[in-house]
This record gives sequence, structure tokens and C-alpha cells, in this order.
Amino acid sequence: MSTIAIHGPGIPRNSCYGTRIHHKFQRISASWTMKMNSNSSQTRKREELSIELQKHTIPQLETASHSSLQFDRLQPSEQELIQENRLEFGQFVSREAVLDEEFWTAAWLRAESQWENRTNERYVDNHKRKFAEQEFNALKRRCKGIFGQKCTCIVTVKKEERNVKHTVLKSVVGTLDLSIQYLLHGETFPQERVKAPLFCSVKRTGKTQYGYIANLCVAKSARRQGIASNMLHFAIESAKSNGAEQVFVHVYRNNRPAQELYQKMGFEMVEMASPQLSEEQTYLLCFNT
Repeated sequence: MSTIAIHGPGIPRNSCYGTRIHHKFQRISASWTMKMNSNSSQTRKREELSIELQKHTIPQLETASHSSLQFDRLQPSEQELIQENRLEFGQFVSREAVLDEEFWTAAWLRAESQWENRTNERYVDNHKRKFAEQEFNALKRRCKGIFGQKCTCIVTVKKEERNVKHTVLKSVVGTLDLSIQYLLHGETFPQERVKAPLFCSVKRTGKTQYGYIANLCVAKSARRQGIASNMLHFAIESAKSNGAEQVFVHVYRNNRPAQELYQKMGFEMVEMASPQLSEEQTYLLCFNT
């Protein structure tokens, strides 16, 4: 593949746990704390994934516009970050991304997921780097928010081991996006094709607010340790705390491992959406909070 396709809002893109859909929203600020120990049932969950990421070595940006990034920056402790909204499980912590270096590492993990089965293609490293730069910029824009809607990048970070700190680039092992959105007039599920007036409005009353999950991926070196399921659990609780009564995710129809993961977490297929998604070869899944 000689070019990188740029997708606009509402257009699915590959991800090892489903599809990718870009939106521009505001950060989430929840008011709850969750901690889980290594004996938790969530930790014991194991995702059986048919696709694995290559062990990630994260390159540095060379453009002057990103000169503020410190690629040798050590990962701060959770006490230094003072974030109440987090989920601890085993040797990991899921929470909202805070540092620019965390956003960059999340973007690079997503670049790896795009090319994980195409390592023999020409210029693949250049494509991955370009994709990561574009995703980093887009991710920062989405999290700044627009039209009162919200988006946050959730990361899973490896804890310190015996007071030995690692760089941010080596500490972030998983990521996903959570956005809080509103159904458009006449919609019963996201992106439903309905006959609506030319100038349709966003409904902000009643049960129309929902959460949407995208871009879920985990580094190969950290697979099968409950990271994906715990990030999903954290995202669902965060969406719930922000008033969402449902959480949606798109997943490709041939990605059985991802479908099984979401179903284990309690997601169910939205049957009404399936005919409209036949051309995209995706399913829409829903979790009722």
C-alpha cells in the first residue's frame, strides 16, 4: 500500500479489536475511583486474539512542530499525576491520557495495529510513522472538544517495578477512545439512516446520550493479561458516570475474537443496524449501562 487513507468522521477503520471511527469531542472528567487487585475476576479474563501486534519500538517525531515531546521522559507515578479516575488491576493502571508522550504512544500503537499483518510491504515503517503523526494530531484535536461533545483517550500504563521507572514510551501498553455523543433527530442507534429534515438537530433531551468506543488495541508484549477487558470496563463506567445509558462499538464481521471479547463484556448485537452495515462488513454492538 503506497498511500495512507485519511478517513473522516463516521468512517470505520481497521483495529485489532474492532473498527476505528474518528470524532472530535471534549475530554471527560468523571468523579469516581475504581481499584481492583490481582485476584479480581476482571484480571482473570483472557482475550483469545487471532492477530498479535509486533513488539513495538516507538520512533521519535522529527518535525519541528512536535519538538515539545520528550521521548526520554520518565513515566510519572500515579501519585504524582493525582488522578482519581483510574482502574488498577495487577501491575497495570487504566486511566485518561495526560501527557503528550502518552498520546503519541497511543497513536503509535494504533499505527502498528494498521500494519501488523503487512510487515513485508515496501516503506511500511514510513507509512507507520506518517500514520502515527496524523493520528497524534487528530487525537489531540478530538480531545479538545467541539460542539459540547466529549472525547477522551484512555491508556493502560504499566506500574513501576521495585521503584524502577521506565520511559513513557515503554510504559503505555494499551489504548482506546471513548466519546460521549448525542443521537441525531430520528435516530435510534448511531449513524442510523433515517428520513430527516434537511437541517436536522441534535436531540439533547431524553435518553439520547450514549458512549462510543473505538481504536482499542494492546501491545503484543502485554497481551493476554486482561488489559483489553479492563480498559473496556473502565470506559463503560466512565461513560455511565457521564450520563450515557448505552455504549456502542463497531466490529468487523470476520473478527470473531473481537466479537467474543465484547460479548463476554456484555455487549449485544444491534439487529436493526445489521442491514445498513452490510456493505461495510461490520456489526454494531451495544452495552446497556
